[in-house]
Amino acid sequence: MESGKQDIYREILKEYWGYDDFRGVQREIIESIGADNDTLGLMPTGGGKSITFQVPALCKEGTCIVITPLIALMKDQVQHLRAKGIKAAAIFSGMKRSEIVKTLENCIFGGVKLLYVSPERLSSDIFQVKLRHMPVSFITVDEAHCISQWGYDFRPAYLEIGKLRKLKPDAPVLALTATATPQVIDDIQDRLGFRKKNVFRMSFERKNLFYVVRRAEDKPSELVHILRRVEGSAIVYVRSRRHCKDIAEFLGGAGISATFYHAGLEHATRDERQHQWQSDEKRVMVATNAFGMGIDKPDVRTVIHFDCPDSIEAYFQEAGRAGRDGKRAYAVLLWNEGDERKLNRRIEENYPPKDYINNVYAHLAYFYGVGVGSGMGHVFTFDIGKFSFTYHLFPVQVDASLHLLENAGYLHYETDPDSAARVHILLRRNDLYQLDTLSAHEDAVITALLRCYGGLFTDYQYIDGALIAMQAQLTRDQCYQVLKGLSKRNIISFIPQRKMPYISYLRDREEEVFLPETVYENRKEQYTKRIEAIIAYAENDNICRSQQLLRYFGETDVAPCSHCDVCLSEKRRPVTMSDTTVKKILALLADKLPHELAEVTALDAPSEEIDSALRFLVSEEKVTVDGDKIRI
Repeated sequence: MESGKQDIYREILKEYWGYDDFRGVQREIIESIGADNDTLGLMPTGGGKSITFQVPALCKEGTCIVITPLIALMKDQVQHLRAKGIKAAAIFSGMKRSEIVKTLENCIFGGVKLLYVSPERLSSDIFQVKLRHMPVSFITVDEAHCISQWGYDFRPAYLEIGKLRKLKPDAPVLALTATATPQVIDDIQDRLGFRKKNVFRMSFERKNLFYVVRRAEDKPSELVHILRRVEGSAIVYVRSRRHCKDIAEFLGGAGISATFYHAGLEHATRDERQHQWQSDEKRVMVATNAFGMGIDKPDVRTVIHFDCPDSIEAYFQEAGRAGRDGKRAYAVLLWNEGDERKLNRRIEENYPPKDYINNVYAHLAYFYGVGVGSGMGHVFTFDIGKFSFTYHLFPVQVDASLHLLENAGYLHYETDPDSAARVHILLRRNDLYQLDTLSAHEDAVITALLRCYGGLFTDYQYIDGALIAMQAQLTRDQCYQVLKGLSKRNIISFIPQRKMPYISYLRDREEEVFLPETVYENRKEQYTKRIEAIIAYAENDNICRSQQLLRYFGETDVAPCSHCDVCLSEKRRPVTMSDTTVKKILALLADKLPHELAEVTALDAPSEEIDSALRFLVSEEKVTVDGDKIRI
């Protein structure tokens, strides 16, 4: 890369972001994608991922398409970019068709440098039609681990990105993630069709972050104790929505300012509570894993996991939200004997027996009256409580079964739908026009729908109820009642504005479902391994916490952090390679042949020093112990 191009990158960084130079592997990633190379960047939370695609996007001709599942993040980034004078836009669920078309045409005619898109929008006809005419500089895939079926957060919608590459074969791909094991790193590149392997890694080591596993039979009391000992902003992660409210109220009763956040809250409530926490009106945010993605609060001093997450990846990402300002911060996992049982129980909860899944699929058809050979394209609101009660099923396993059925391609299960109402006209156009049984109000509403929205005959479209009511010269309640009446008569399908999850059949109902190994057996095996890994992390008091985490992600050449609970524990006396006992063990094994462990324990040194030296050598991977044998 010639120096002139490097200077342009630095000039853009200085002009728009105010930084003098890049950090970590930012420059290498920018230069790689700038040279049209498919590129995978591994950067920890807070590592500055957005810079790696925003800077080169301003240097290259065309629009950079940024694919991200984080709608709140995309809206926030677009707002910040526009404030800097950068042409940016986003497409997400809930936008009017006219707004989507206008945004895409702006891209075609050069009016947008960065276009943020949710993965679910990639497969829409209008997006693919417009994309063919759009000059694309490169494609950025954020949270790229979501495309890997070996990853902890696989999302079927990400598989559409492969089709995107076929439409734009000359556009290089920049994939970014903060959590990926070596297996997932290879899988990301394969699934995105990288022309050749090309990975840039920033070490995931966080020297200012102190990892602690605190054994606590009384977790609430321990939580209060920690928050009183460590000042500043904090996040407390819990497993369930109900737990959020309970813990927040408990902290309030203990005199600690707290609020709570989960996906079941209304958008306005979530935004308000997030603002209270961001502005330090509330010190502690008690939340499920729905909170934190894209939240840029640098001064979080403590992240406490009240309930243990089910993977190292999830734990590492959530813990990494502490101390992004570079100052000392703590990541604390509260742990007791009951946690291991709960984690192992999640395996069966997340992967119920196949007969159970088949049973859920069959009951779903009875619930909605869907016969074998029919149902494709039909959408139903889904009350999981009512469904589970009706058929005597457990909601957690029902939820897991529906996600597995979605991954296998039988249905789409939307658990956190956009709140906008949707309409799909079920009759053919000619049949609709020939209807002579419509009332004046019904005719006015249908006329307003056709005037305001396209594509109603082919798919669901989001609608603005107030706009339709105004066009039809009705009150909003009158309009709502007309839409419901038309839906009952099967003239339209109307999904009102609400937070209720919905299910749509992607193909006609079948007698029995078939779950491929990639959806069930392989994923269950990977999930089991992730559960075992997080249990091993919590239970291992001999190896530095930071070392354990980094080795999981493939970083083997790392020194002990010296400040986690293991490193500070009296059980692990500080040892160096110069210690006399360590030297004696290495001298014994210098012939590189296997030796009996008994030979080591028989060395002329106190048994405590031998144990400590052995733990040190094993943790540093200087020696290998296999049964009763030891060797270098």
